[in-house]
Amino acid sequence: MEAVLKSLASTAELLAVAAQSGVVEQWDKQTLSRAFHWAQYCEHLFSRFHNNSAMRRIMEKQLQLTNQSLQAAFPGCTEVSFLDLSRCQHLLLVGLLNNPQLPGSIMKILFDTMSPVNTEQSEYQDVTGLCSHIIQCKSACKVLTPLTHMSAVGADAEVQGVMLMERLGALLSQSSEARWTEHFLDSVLQGCEGEVKHFCLVIAAALLTTKNSGAQTASQDFLLDWLQKKHSVLQHMCSVLPNTLLIDLAKKHLKFRDVYCDMLKEWASDMEYSLSDGEWVQTSSNRTVSFQRLTEHFLALFEACPSLREDIKKQLNALKISDGDFDVRGLSVWGDLLSALKK
Repeated sequence: MEAVLKSLASTAELLAVAAQSGVVEQWDKQTLSRAFHWAQYCEHLFSRFHNNSAMRRIMEKQLQLTNQSLQAAFPGCTEVSFLDLSRCQHLLLVGLLNNPQLPGSIMKILFDTMSPVNTEQSEYQDVTGLCSHIIQCKSACKVLTPLTHMSAVGADAEVQGVMLMERLGALLSQSSEARWTEHFLDSVLQGCEGEVKHFCLVIAAALLTTKNSGAQTASQDFLLDWLQKKHSVLQHMCSVLPNTLLIDLAKKHLKFRDVYCDMLKEWASDMEYSLSDGEWVQTSSNRTVSFQRLTEHFLALFEACPSLREDIKKQLNALKISDGDFDVRGLSVWGDLLSALKK
């Protein structure tokens, strides 16, 4: 156990050095390969112990102590959590590429286009051409995207959605504590900072996967529950995804349909009538949707789920009455919304 904790601390220190230290100027190919070997080893530790609560607590304590000492040596360095161990090689690569001290010789190894990545087992992992391999995979997704006309989310998001479902299924089956799976989703969201739209596409793809199994149903239910807790992600999802995709989600998942309806009503309640524009506009600084777009959302939902039409209209009418039951344009967003839906 002592050796495991020592290796864990050493790898956390390695990530900090790779990202912030000038020591990388002295690295050669063997040092680079050894670094990725240790990162891979920590990913193995995560796979082996993430569902062992006792071992996990011990490893989290070690990481906490190591992070504290690293903060003193590298002020502002990113702390390494237990969940980060699952993507240790990714963190190592990103840290190296962001380090201005990384020598050109190491860059040439990572971006070598002549030698494919050697995936055979050896003493240390061969990372020659690793970045080029990633670029090739990304380029293949871009090239194949126009060919996947049956996919509403795109080839890369669809593949990532399937992978997300598989990972959730594995986590839920291996651990009785839901918070570990929530932490995993939180870390994925954090890793997608700046690419929230793509993350929303991945979530949609995951929720629309059609493999019929109890494990997948449980994973999708868990993802929906998590999504309900992430109001900003849900709002972004409803505002950036096309209506057709949102309707597909609403038809497949009752839980999503309910939160989608609630989101539409929330958007409407945030509107006020602009005399200068002659239209309802959102009062928040981050305007999400126009009144016309809001109406289109409701109409698309009615067309896909006809049984909802009367129920939602009753809800809107009740809100209109609570507003004073005015039929004059500009006095009640609910009254004007009902009028627009009737047209």
